[in-house]
Amino acid sequence: MDNIDKIFDSYVSQKLFKNKAILQSNYTPETIPHRNEQIEAVASVLAPSLRGEKASNLFIYGRTGTGKTLSVQHVGMKIISKLKEREQDNLKFIYINCKLKKVADTEYRIVAELIKELGGSVPSTGLPTDQVYSRFIDLIDGKTQVVLIVLDEIDEAVEKMGDNFIYSLTRLNSSLKNAQISIIGISNSLTFMDNLDPRVRSSLGEEELVFSPYNALQLQDILRERATQAFSEGVVDAGVIEKCAAFAARVHGDARRALDLLRVAGDLAEREGSKKICLSHIDLANQKIERDKVLDVIETAPKQFQLVLYSILELTNGESGVFTGDVYNKYQEICEKTKNDALTQRRISDILGEFDMLGIINASVISKGRQGRTREIKMTLGDQIKIKAREIIERSLGV
Repeated sequence: MDNIDKIFDSYVSQKLFKNKAILQSNYTPETIPHRNEQIEAVASVLAPSLRGEKASNLFIYGRTGTGKTLSVQHVGMKIISKLKEREQDNLKFIYINCKLKKVADTEYRIVAELIKELGGSVPSTGLPTDQVYSRFIDLIDGKTQVVLIVLDEIDEAVEKMGDNFIYSLTRLNSSLKNAQISIIGISNSLTFMDNLDPRVRSSLGEEELVFSPYNALQLQDILRERATQAFSEGVVDAGVIEKCAAFAARVHGDARRALDLLRVAGDLAEREGSKKICLSHIDLANQKIERDKVLDVIETAPKQFQLVLYSILELTNGESGVFTGDVYNKYQEICEKTKNDALTQRRISDILGEFDMLGIINASVISKGRQGRTREIKMTLGDQIKIKAREIIERSLGV
């Protein structure tokens, strides 16, 4: 028997997971612990739509993993269930995730996706945007109905294309004779509304709802409920749930992060043939998730961010740090080599601040005497991550 057979046989013979899907981020649980108050608030805002009345536009914000999407989808399913009970056909509930590529990178594509969700179709490109809006209006205005549109991670769409599309959607009601549209925007950014045009802010934020982070005890409840369904009996060692919750509570009470930790820990335990998920597996899972998260950030970062990071990678060696001016000089050199326009030194300084905040670098202000103050920059990434980061950036920049 070769090694591959041994790996496969060990997975088949011992099964820690009963249903791994329960720990996946796209799983919708039947109950959502510690979110009754928020769910009831969403239901209260959207309830008038069941009488054929336009519900207020609702804006929901809170950090990642605080149950925003789950709660809205839960209310949406209840609305659809209530419609079936009453044999009504005068309400549509449409959910769009604005983070998905080729869905929400242009205004055209967002409206095209709405049309698709309603059973219609338009070409993926080619028509004037106003014609796409006309097609959408034709689809919904043929009868008296309310259309609830959920735009999840709406901040991602605004970052790509500006906020005009929100204003266009909220203003469509003035063009409708029979149908009415209500928008539910969901954002991970707590300051998202501050940066919107005042007209957009007032039209989108008729009602606002904040989802606070979960605390460690609430996270334990969520994990225990999911773990009971996800794992075989007795495989989760004492203290594992508590440690998972403690790690996630440190990262802004992110339930998604807690569930990821538990799932990855289960995967690692299975791979090493362990009969239990132990505290050490949580530590290993945390390291793996941190590493994967950093590489994901680097891969999806704008080109200018990659150029700055590549400049730092080119300059830093071992424990010694480099200064802001050195980074900017190297950055200009790489921009010229890759035929990219160079940003100002002030903007590069802002990008370095963002890297510092993400934990990719450590930037400390030091005094250079008469030459004034500068920042000394040190990479915080491990050697293996630096190698992978360099590969990702070189592939992206073509260097």
